[in-house]
Amino acid sequence: MGETVSDLTESLAEMGQGAFAARAVEPHAGEGADGGKGHTHESACLNCGTTLVGSHCHACGQAAHVHRTLGAFFHDLMHGVFHFEGKIWRTLPMLIRHPGKLTREYIDGRRASYVSPIALFLFCVFLMFGVFHATEEPENLGAKMTSPTELAKAIASSEKRIDGLKTRRKALAAAGKDTDQIDKEIDSKETALGVMRDTHDAVTENGGDVQQISDIRPIQQAVAKFRENPDLAAYKLQTYAYKYSWALIPISVPFLWLLFPFSRRFHLYEHTVFATYSICFMTLLAVVAMLLGAVGAGTLEGLLFFVPPFHMYAQLKGTYGLARRGALWRTALLVIFACTALLLFFVALTAQT
Repeated sequence: MGETVSDLTESLAEMGQGAFAARAVEPHAGEGADGGKGHTHESACLNCGTTLVGSHCHACGQAAHVHRTLGAFFHDLMHGVFHFEGKIWRTLPMLIRHPGKLTREYIDGRRASYVSPIALFLFCVFLMFGVFHATEEPENLGAKMTSPTELAKAIASSEKRIDGLKTRRKALAAAGKDTDQIDKEIDSKETALGVMRDTHDAVTENGGDVQQISDIRPIQQAVAKFRENPDLAAYKLQTYAYKYSWALIPISVPFLWLLFPFSRRFHLYEHTVFATYSICFMTLLAVVAMLLGAVGAGTLEGLLFFVPPFHMYAQLKGTYGLARRGALWRTALLVIFACTALLLFFVALTAQT
């Protein structure tokens, strides 16, 4: 129970951190001109002294009305974390239903109503890892025994326990005491030991380091690290994925350029906005999948696998103004490119471990 509360607290903290990080990118988003309760009403900027004309100082950008009550402070705290200054409720429906229109409007400069791509990206990443830590299942014995090294350690430990039980049995038998209970325990331990030995042999034969998965050296090295110690590799991947998730953006942009090679209509900036919004959607989709998995809705979770191609199609068609045929073949390529980008990201992360 204590671990669950701790995980939930950590998850909420990460989600809050994401909101504040996103707010740091858009510090003035959604601030009203009327100030509201708990604000001062100044005629000159308290930061630089410039005469105020509107809701913000035109010289330094500071808000005209400054919070000076505890209630206003906590109101802004809750508003920043849970409302994301109101823009999130206009951006998310557009991202889900009309991703192409959202991307095109931001590129064309109509941005006041929407969360910027990088701010939304930061929020989504923190949200995803927060939900991940809240919904992940506790580690179990089977999950830890997936490499020959871990299995060998478990086998040696089990053999020592069985030897200890046999020593106790001899002592009980010498004293003329009943040994039925300890005999059953020894039989159970030996049966489990036999299973572990069989598993060790199977893993060694089918998943040893000698097996070549790919001719590409970085990929082969990444697979080898997982085989050597799956738990450690998975833990490090989670840690580095959290820190380097932003790298998915520059990795993805060249692939988008390949969809429009040497085009003078579309530039790297447009591809970057497209990639960032698209990654945001996929991240939120992963959040939904984790939540469905946590409540046991496995069938619905599986159906989410078919959503990305449809979203890619809609975003491509709307962002770049493509005809149906052009959007379809580019979507097929983009699915392949997305998988390749994820593989490159995975290889880059394993290089850090």
